[in-house]
Amino acid sequence: MRLSNLADYAVITMCQAAAHCGDGRVSAAELASETGLPVPTVQKLVSRLTAAGLLRSVRGAHGGLQLGRPAAAITVADIVEAVEGPIALTACVDHTPCDFEAGCSMKPHWPIINNALRGALAGITLAQLRAPAPRPITFEEHPA
Repeated sequence: MRLSNLADYAVITMCQAAAHCGDGRVSAAELASETGLPVPTVQKLVSRLTAAGLLRSVRGAHGGLQLGRPAAAITVADIVEAVEGPIALTACVDHTPCDFEAGCSMKPHWPIINNALRGALAGITLAQLRAPAPRPITFEEHPA
């Protein structure tokens, strides 16, 4: 499984927006400049992220964008779902017809797999992504 570019860019945009917490508000153009993403892409993302309540738009002379809730209360799952919709590895879980459905032994298992994947992404907060990345454990340090 691979996230779409738009979902990836949404996580990048939200991380950058989180960098402005406490500094007031930021514009979509500023987020685009700071992330290196195209302005139209960031504007599209801001629209979706605002509709999902992850960003809040404030109008006026001191307006702009700010996080819709604390960074510790926004997860990667929230961000991905705001852009992509529900997290699911297969189409059969959303009642999309399938040619193999009648004899499919996997269908009852996909919700379990999807919930595990969503749970893993829901366990990572925007606040964690703003912190320095931990050093990866190498095979030599932790052999199987």
